[in-house]
Amino acid sequence: MQLALCTWPEIDAWLTRSKGIIVPVGSTEQHGPTGLIGTDTISVEMIAKRAGEAANILVAPVFPVGVAAHHMAFAGSMSLRPETFRAAIRDWAASLDRHGFRRIYFFNGHGGNIAPLNAAVKEISNELNPGRAENDRLECKVQSWWQFESVHALCQTLYPEGHGSHATPSEVAITQYAFPDAIKSAALEPRIAPTGRFTNAEDYRAAFPDGRIGSNPALANPADGEKLVDAAVAGLIVDFQRFTGNGVT
Repeated sequence: MQLALCTWPEIDAWLTRSKGIIVPVGSTEQHGPTGLIGTDTISVEMIAKRAGEAANILVAPVFPVGVAAHHMAFAGSMSLRPETFRAAIRDWAASLDRHGFRRIYFFNGHGGNIAPLNAAVKEISNELNPGRAENDRLECKVQSWWQFESVHALCQTLYPEGHGSHATPSEVAITQYAFPDAIKSAALEPRIAPTGRFTNAEDYRAAFPDGRIGSNPALANPADGEKLVDAAVAGLIVDFQRFTGNGVT
């Protein structure tokens, strides 16, 4: 069930039986020469919607721009400052809290969001919970789609070599499954990108000129994407229901 496709009376009715909601949080950034710029947003939005449909979970609109300053030397990338990102997440949570939501599950698609999301969750708790009864506290959770054990295991099985850490075949495969008409191809040299450290956007571009880190996205295919989505949907449903107590708080 999608919040954006509901009316306010429907949400009023929803809140009489459930206080939980999934908020997908993505990013808009380069993903190498064959990965879509919207990869991180596409992935979490698709997985969350599938989980919502399968288990009758309410899903908020996706938060599409994250903390991605290190990608800004590549055209099309967008980024929020960490403090802007935290403030926006805090305002989203405060809005949902005001209406009666008490379990907000931030479903993340970008590694650079993890630290500021966790910081935002601490700020939200410190600002919104003082003085509340224990059974009326707002609780938030941060979970990235690739962190589910079943998804991690599947990635290792599908891509024992060349998975890497950015523009990975797993994330590219999910977008290929979601948008088969938008599959891209390009010569990849070297076949598996190098790995290493960087300090800023320009340093990143110099070290990894095509945007990949340790990955070979040519391994991706839509069939793998479907398997990864199925695994992530199953993991999300179980984890969300555990977090919310089956949606009822």
